[in-house]
Amino acid sequence: MERFFGLVGVFFPLACAYLMSSNRRSINWRPVFWGIGLQVTFAICILYGRVGNFSFGEVFFRLFDDFFTKLLAYSDKGADFIFASFVTDSVEAPMLNIAFRVLPTIIFFSAFMSILYHIGLMGLITSIFAKLMRKTMQTSAAETLCTSANIFVGQIEAPLIIKPFVKDLTQSELMAVMTGGFATIAGGVMAIYIRMLSDQVPNIAGHLLAASVMSAPAALAISKIMIPETETPVTVNIKQITIERTDSNLIEAASRGATEGMHLALNVAAMLVAFVALVALVNGILSIVDLSLEQLFGYLFAPFAILMGIPYSEALSAGALLGEKIVLTELIAYKNFAQQIPDDIFSKRSIIILSYALCGFSNFASVAIQIGGIGGIAPERRVDLAKIGLRSMIAGFLAANMTGTIVGLLMW
Repeated sequence: MERFFGLVGVFFPLACAYLMSSNRRSINWRPVFWGIGLQVTFAICILYGRVGNFSFGEVFFRLFDDFFTKLLAYSDKGADFIFASFVTDSVEAPMLNIAFRVLPTIIFFSAFMSILYHIGLMGLITSIFAKLMRKTMQTSAAETLCTSANIFVGQIEAPLIIKPFVKDLTQSELMAVMTGGFATIAGGVMAIYIRMLSDQVPNIAGHLLAASVMSAPAALAISKIMIPETETPVTVNIKQITIERTDSNLIEAASRGATEGMHLALNVAAMLVAFVALVALVNGILSIVDLSLEQLFGYLFAPFAILMGIPYSEALSAGALLGEKIVLTELIAYKNFAQQIPDDIFSKRSIIILSYALCGFSNFASVAIQIGGIGGIAPERRVDLAKIGLRSMIAGFLAANMTGTIVGLLMW
């Protein structure tokens, strides 16, 4: 039965997007079908790709798991230098928590990603994904490059890559740019979730990276259903947009990345304090009628979980996590997810599905972040951003759900 619902679940996001479309008659189905095709192809190659005795999937997960494990160890060196005791020369057990272990990881990863972009490596990888999607989906250069960049950087950093073109983006392109940000997560934030889940979910680094890779074409596909292209994009005939360097040398790149990482870490800390406290407040009020916020989310989003192929017995718990993602941010959802895994609430297959489905910035807080961030790049587009903000968030949520559904189907 879960397999049947999983098959239905692949088409459910597309049906929702179609019902919400601003102009159904103008939908160009090529980017839609190619987007889904690329999503499935990426999933098969990453999970099960094999040439003779060489398993691409096994190498992919082993490589990235080892890579991120080593990076986290290097990050700990920097954190230890600041927080280690002068007496024991190590970080004391009471300080092995989010504030002193997880948040410093963001600063290191942000600096590391800035260096990779400065030397051109991330720009090269981003351009390869952009060329592949543009050649098959025939989307404009600006929206495709921005969506590809979202695989590795955040929802505000990615639009900066196409900064000169943001003010001239069509409504459809703007929708694609925002949806790409909502459907994926940034490298620095990814490091947090790797740290949270590494002990419970084998190869979680590879899974989270795969989730962003798969959700990128899905984001383009769903955005092109919701707001089809009816204008002529400025970059439609541009073959390639050059990713410019913003720093003069590696030291400046690392310094800028560390500073940006610090701001992000403080923002994450503030959101955790605020939202965890607010959830406790709401649960305290709801306890009067013997309810909790998690229960309400569970009932509301359980159908989405079932349509992803998650068993009925786990649907309420999975639905609660999906609700927390969209209302309270994916940070809270992943935190609670990591706490629930040891309790055997979810099967191994459901754990993988949720690892993919929760991977995205599709939440109400991010709507404000994108309107403010992209609006800062092009103030004249603030009204347009506000109009399509909620719609693009829903599109990003649907894209991530479709990614989780496809992975679940391939695990049978």
